[in-house]
Amino acid sequence: MQDRTTAEIIRNQHPLTLSPGDSVAAACAAMHRRRVGAVLVVGEDSRLAGIFTGRDAIRCLAEGYDARNTPLRLVMTPDPVTLLPEQTAIDALRLLDDGGFRHLPICQDGRVMGIVSRYDFRAMEHARLNEESRFFEVLR
Repeated sequence: MQDRTTAEIIRNQHPLTLSPGDSVAAACAAMHRRRVGAVLVVGEDSRLAGIFTGRDAIRCLAEGYDARNTPLRLVMTPDPVTLLPEQTAIDALRLLDDGGFRHLPICQDGRVMGIVSRYDFRAMEHARLNEESRFFEVLR
């Protein structure tokens, strides 16, 4: 079995991107409209500046932020972990699992190419990760 690359997974993808100055309300509305759980926050040069997720939106509400007047730059996760397009699906799954997050931007030279989430992977890729995890648990 040849491992899929993340480039194969994100092929023809048009990830949701907003600028750091866009509001939390705009991000939430766009996420709802597109039915996605994350916004990639990019600067004028199309370079990834951060990520804003549903978890961030909940935190903003809990902390009393005004969603209409709070820019993403204040509440996003800056400089998120990324993968290169040539890295494999199992690399992405390992990183998602180890990092405890649900979304992983795919970037080349700092520029957004796409994003993967746990739902983008095949059952056999999840099974391989589970098998590896069990193997390493035995070694401990």
